[in-house]
Amino acid sequence: MLGYVTLGSNDLQRAAAFYDKICAEFGVGRMMESDTFIAWGKPGGGAGIGLTKPFDGKPATVGNGVMAAFEADSKEQVDKVYALAVSLGAQDEGPAGPRGDSFYAGYFRDPDGNKLNVFHMSFGE
Repeated sequence: MLGYVTLGSNDLQRAAAFYDKICAEFGVGRMMESDTFIAWGKPGGGAGIGLTKPFDGKPATVGNGVMAAFEADSKEQVDKVYALAVSLGAQDEGPAGPRGDSFYAGYFRDPDGNKLNVFHMSFGE
């Protein structure tokens, strides 16, 4: 099971403003912070997400085929988070909607181009 996901950023403060608002929708805030790294989540509360300036000093780049996903409590929360992300300047990668019988998701890219997803699994709903 994943403990956390870290994404690279070339403008940590710009990206942090984006993630502060997205993470607030899940009821979490910053739990660790330094000049080069910020993490959001709840200690002991499941996987979190972090942003970092690359340790090697080279520019952050987007990994082809790499994506981090936020688990929502409902389809309505998927819609809300997806709309919030786009309103904050996220690039649309697939609007919120059903993907099969039990998977509902929206896809977008953060200010650094990292691909994200917000989803809800609805078995038996």
